[in-house]
Amino acid sequence: MIIRTLLLNVTNCYVIGCEETKEGIIVDPAGDGQRILEKVEELGLRIKAIVLTHGHVDHVGALEEVRDATRAPVMLHADEVDEMAESIKELSYSDTFRSVEVPADRLLQDGDKIEAGTLTLEVIHTPGHSSGSICLKAAPDIVFTGDTLFAGSVGSVDSPGGFDRLMASIQTRLLVFPPETKIYPGHGPGSQIGMEKRNNPLLMML
Repeated sequence: MIIRTLLLNVTNCYVIGCEETKEGIIVDPAGDGQRILEKVEELGLRIKAIVLTHGHVDHVGALEEVRDATRAPVMLHADEVDEMAESIKELSYSDTFRSVEVPADRLLQDGDKIEAGTLTLEVIHTPGHSSGSICLKAAPDIVFTGDTLFAGSVGSVDSPGGFDRLMASIQTRLLVFPPETKIYPGHGPGSQIGMEKRNNPLLMML
């Protein structure tokens, strides 16, 4: 499996690919569309999907540019449409977005599969940071955690009960993975499930 991390401002964008077929997926095109597209070209990938772990503005800044260039379908969780609409409204005041509608070609649900060659991403619905936040299991030992779980921290929440939902999602959907499972978060460095269980101060209460 090909995995490349692009740090765009303070957000991680991931370009993932199948080594056999050179089909790929972009996760969270946060900004600097040209840099994302250059990485795709460098890797020789044909992008089959653009997947959003959630719709916050810092994760979707280059969405329109990347979608237009690759013609790949945009996918986000069905519960995230309203959040994405707010981000589009905010981005519409900049030069990076011209759309006025949510550019979702496929609305995802928990357990859905997204395929590119031999690569399969499994959708794990992890509400808390936002209603439609998702993580993506890319292999038995690889999970892209978006803004649900970070190295040493967890995602922020801005809704009543959001923290309890977030912690429940982490406990029941992520901490069940083996300790050696690698996590690729939406911000900051990667980590492993076991390390977070031992060292993440916000998980010690679980």
